[in-house]
Amino acid sequence: MSKLKKIPEFSSEAEERIFWESHDSSEYVNWGKAQPALFPGLKPSTKTISLRLPEGLLDRIKIEANKRDMPYQSLIKVWLSEDVENHR
Repeated sequence: MSKLKKIPEFSSEAEERIFWESHDSSEYVNWGKAQPALFPGLKPSTKTISLRLPEGLLDRIKIEANKRDMPYQSLIKVWLSEDVENHR
């Protein structure tokens, strides 16, 4: 492998983004020495949605969430995630 180029100093994230959009990182980084990185505290991006539910259904969900001592929105996310995984 030839000698790697020095990564320039950037004054902002935007400046760095522009640089990497037009440069090949393999000229600056020895990817053969790269190791997988873990980010256990990183939370996935979320998007707010509006979901209309019958009041009776929402009441039953809130009761179930209360039994589990968790917010009802969290319980809905858990149930949706489990259902999607089970039906893939």
